[in-house]
Amino acid sequence: MQAFMGLALLLALALMVRYLALLLFMPVLQRVRTQANSRLTDVVLDDAALRRMARVLPSLVVQMGIDEVPHLNPTAATVVGNIAMALMVIQIVRALLAMLDALLLAQNQKVGGDGQTVAMNVSSIKSYVQLGKLILMVAAAIIAAAVLFNRSPLIVLSGLGAMSAVLMLVFKDTILSFTAGVLLSSNDMLRLGDWIEMPQVGADGDVVDIALHTVKVQNWDKTITTIPTWRLMSESYRNWRGMSESGGRRIKRTLRVDASSVRFLDDGDMAYLSNFEVLRPYLQGKREALVHLSHDRAESGDKGGFPANQRRLTNIGTFRAYIEAYLRSNPRVHQGMMLMVRTLEPTPEGVPIELYCFTATTAWVAYENTQGDIFDHLLAILPEFGLRLYQSPCGNDLRLGLTAQRTGAAPVAEAA
Repeated sequence: MQAFMGLALLLALALMVRYLALLLFMPVLQRVRTQANSRLTDVVLDDAALRRMARVLPSLVVQMGIDEVPHLNPTAATVVGNIAMALMVIQIVRALLAMLDALLLAQNQKVGGDGQTVAMNVSSIKSYVQLGKLILMVAAAIIAAAVLFNRSPLIVLSGLGAMSAVLMLVFKDTILSFTAGVLLSSNDMLRLGDWIEMPQVGADGDVVDIALHTVKVQNWDKTITTIPTWRLMSESYRNWRGMSESGGRRIKRTLRVDASSVRFLDDGDMAYLSNFEVLRPYLQGKREALVHLSHDRAESGDKGGFPANQRRLTNIGTFRAYIEAYLRSNPRVHQGMMLMVRTLEPTPEGVPIELYCFTATTAWVAYENTQGDIFDHLLAILPEFGLRLYQSPCGNDLRLGLTAQRTGAAPVAEAA
């Protein structure tokens, strides 16, 4: 009876010490954390970690007072002390796990000016945190088992060494994922917030989570694609971070011009196109070059009467110069990056004119609006140069042609 009463009093004292520690020391430590205002104190003095550390005190009280319980069997005292020691190890490890969670939260987030928490675009340490948790839990299990059975932890470890082949098989994915995570982090290949594209797994969106075993990508349709971490090292994917950091997003698109509409410009065409403000310097320079060329030929006695021997401007070349001048005068086009307008090899679908430039923004909506405005303008002004956009005949064109053939009238499209 005395032994039972002694154990009950010892347990009550242990629980009382825990509650007193929470009542007296918890507010003080929270105040210290607030005044220090550093990441280290936020991690070490995290609320969850402090509560779990308070649970270590009852185990300490039991271990210190178990020998003072009267008439307690030595074997029972040893068992109770071992259980208290094992519980203390588990609670210490749980406190360390809470600190790792606090470290991950402090690394992935920051407090904005309005007091709200916003995510940071930085490399994730979640895989390292998860691996650290795994190591701590395995170590706690080994130490707790060794304490309960009153054996050395080395004996337990030697038993695990004999099962190394089985452990390698069980933790195969963990080892592969951790190695891939280390390579991704050390080479700065992937960060939270990166836009990646991996068609083979259906991923096209922002990286929202980098864990030990998986990487989560939120696609543009708001679905989530989960990718094993090791696949990001064994397979290729596209990371758009370079585009986001450059400040410009590429436009690479072609206009296909009907080859039958390409011709030389006459004096009337040049006089009309000189009214275009962005094209005026180009035409003026070409006109001066033609005057100098004519003067040189006149001095040499060459009259240049045959049109094929004369240097003349084409409507497609002038249109290409207009596109370049228009892009260079557009404030929404990045002027510090490559800007080029070129004519590609003619195809059965016409003569391709390719625009290669970069917008002054990387935001998706603004990029699409800028690209749409540029091509809307070019499509609308194309007939001013006497050019036609190539378009395959549709069913309505064939129907109008057959109707005109039967009636003997000109097709509506041709008349227009």
